[in-house]
Amino acid sequence: MKVLIGGYTKKTSKGIYELPFIGEDNGAKLGKAENIISVGGPTYFQKDGDLIFTINNAGDEGGISVLKLGEHGSSEVDRYLTPGASPAYVGIDREKKLIYTANYHTAVLSVFHYNPSGNLELVDQVTHKAETLGPRPEQTDGPHPHFFDETPSGNLVSCDLGNDTVDFYRLENGKLEHLAQYKNETGFGTRHIVFSKDGNYFYVVGELSSKINVVKFNEDTWDFENIATYKTIPEDFTEHNGAAALYISKDGKYVYNSNRGHNSITVFKVNDDHTLSLVQRISTFGDFPRDFNWDADQKYVVVANQNTDNATLYIRNGDNGTLTPIQTEIPVPESTRVLFTK
Repeated sequence: MKVLIGGYTKKTSKGIYELPFIGEDNGAKLGKAENIISVGGPTYFQKDGDLIFTINNAGDEGGISVLKLGEHGSSEVDRYLTPGASPAYVGIDREKKLIYTANYHTAVLSVFHYNPSGNLELVDQVTHKAETLGPRPEQTDGPHPHFFDETPSGNLVSCDLGNDTVDFYRLENGKLEHLAQYKNETGFGTRHIVFSKDGNYFYVVGELSSKINVVKFNEDTWDFENIATYKTIPEDFTEHNGAAALYISKDGKYVYNSNRGHNSITVFKVNDDHTLSLVQRISTFGDFPRDFNWDADQKYVVVANQNTDNATLYIRNGDNGTLTPIQTEIPVPESTRVLFTK
């Protein structure tokens, strides 16, 4: 098992790094980070076999690149770049061979098809418009989609920080059709979303509000019911915080999010009625944790701290959801994205 970590390339980072996973249980650790892909600003990426689909910040242009991993490094297969900023998120459907990107700065959602060799074909795009922009400084300049991926029923969903909305789409005959919209509270800063195991609830995190909103919904009738909202940081924490990544365990019993500012991962238990109960807030042992991720068995968790150029490894208790740090101060530069791989 290995861990891939990428992020910004504004200081010393050259792209995506591979860290070997050594040992087991509490003796597990990550080895030295080795740069395996040189690319500009791979702040988010996905993997399918030996293909890496990564954000590429190429100076005056931004987009995604497809790279093929080999024994002696990597080679670029294809790229799709446009003038301006690069996307913030990359989603993937490995069976359908589809890639989804959300561009925070240009407000463009894109769908690409790729063939087994990794060549890209743009399927369709939509651009979010300013609807009911939130009042915060990060919102007043326009819509900012920060997530675009699939729902449990195979539709598509985006999270828009500027509009405070969750928007649902259908991809049919190569065209994106808007289906429904859920509106978060004003100033929420809608960022990432996960779904309950039964597909009848979603949990959406607000970057600007540092809150998780639990919503019951019906993907056939598009009815929404606001169930509850929870702070991801302590009520008495008054410094700046931006909630970031959001994950749910595959058994549907625990929800996790990262907090940039409070510099923690918050663990919530999913109750029988899909409300949440706070289990743990644990330090990330660094500054500005944007992404974290786990292995296929969800036994180990790695969080990336962007501003302090380090990662932290935890062991996860599947029975109660808690995280225990087993290695801190793992050197890796400007890191924002974590992906376990074989």
